[in-house]
Amino acid sequence: MVLTFLLAPVSPARADGGIPVPSVSFNAKGAGAVSPADRDFVIKVRLAGLWEIPASNMAQEKSDDPRVVNIGKSISAQHVVLDKLDRDVAKKLNIDLPQQPNSDQQYWLGEMRAANSATFDQIYIDRLRAAHGKIFPAIATIRASTRNDSVRQLAQQANQFVMTHMTLLESSGIVDYGALPTAAAPTTPGAGPVPVDGQMVAAAHSSSSAIPGVNTTVILLVLAAALVAGVITTMRIFRAR
Repeated sequence: MVLTFLLAPVSPARADGGIPVPSVSFNAKGAGAVSPADRDFVIKVRLAGLWEIPASNMAQEKSDDPRVVNIGKSISAQHVVLDKLDRDVAKKLNIDLPQQPNSDQQYWLGEMRAANSATFDQIYIDRLRAAHGKIFPAIATIRASTRNDSVRQLAQQANQFVMTHMTLLESSGIVDYGALPTAAAPTTPGAGPVPVDGQMVAAAHSSSSAIPGVNTTVILLVLAAALVAGVITTMRIFRAR
């Protein structure tokens, strides 16, 4: 019932605090090639749920801040939905999924178990906010490049979930933004919002220099004829003089 509610094609539902709940469907059939990056993405979505669900359950049990309790409740419930979507895609595409968090995620969960009510909130908020910040650009890459419709749909859904979770975590008011990694400096500042390879430049130059519907050879012949006519006319004028 939770899955039906969150993905119903009506006006978006809202989580605690008025945060929109993701709702999207492409009617994916599993069509299209699956790349190694696609498979890695599906596995990473599964790993996210394996540690963020228990972490968010702990937030509901250990935090004394109602905001953090509500954040944990929302993130846990939404990750249950996302995990179901991810496992469905993995089954359709024959991708083997992990059954437990990786070593880094287990370490973060250990930190939270060892924390008391005075230290838990900061650890929980910062660890999840940092993790969501890392997966966010990876989702965009898959969404923009995958050939498989099921992976594309999952990336679209995961993107909305992650944005919602980042917003929820930031609503706590205690995110340590100074601890977040700094974005890499652009290699070619001011070169444009998207990368353009040599083939695209050549194609753009070719299309911009051509006149639609006119053959280049015809243009050259006309110019040559005009030049010859001009020379003949000039010679006649000089002879007449």
